[in-house]
Amino acid sequence: MDRESNLKLMHEFVKNESLRRHMLAVEAAMRAYAEQLGEDPELWGTVGLLHDFDYERWPDPPDHPLRGSEILRQRGYPEEVIYAILSHADYLADRYPRRSALDKGLYACDELCGFIMACALVRPQGLDGMSAKSVKKKMKQASFAAAVSRDDIIRGAEDFGVELDAHIEFCAAAMAGISDQLGFKAP
Repeated sequence: MDRESNLKLMHEFVKNESLRRHMLAVEAAMRAYAEQLGEDPELWGTVGLLHDFDYERWPDPPDHPLRGSEILRQRGYPEEVIYAILSHADYLADRYPRRSALDKGLYACDELCGFIMACALVRPQGLDGMSAKSVKKKMKQASFAAAVSRDDIIRGAEDFGVELDAHIEFCAAAMAGISDQLGFKAP
């Protein structure tokens, strides 16, 4: 479960650069939360990095993330990692309810990190200095990043027990720490 192996797995299954960047963004937010909460950053980072590794090959429910979970089991990943990844899919909530901070953290970070990336792409300064106010303003525009569920973002923060504005700024700051890996110039 070391990061080098996780990256190798990601590169084996994911060719789309935007999806890779999304996975790296979620990893950064998850690692940052693990550190803040006194959890294991390697475990949380693994979940964040690999949560969508099967999406490019099997994007349709329930294949994603069920097909990926089979691969992770075959490769010896812990059940805690597999369960958290399975729990991020709303359509599997009956079988894999979000119960741990790890499960809830992934759900809270996933959609939000995607939305923050979309916001950063239309800002000249990218992720640098991104505020909750500017992100929430974009959330009100239904046509902006229309595929991102605003309800999931709000529900994720609530379920994780974090205030939405603080959550937005926390994730944006974590992502800004890896700006170069996400395709932005470092501040």
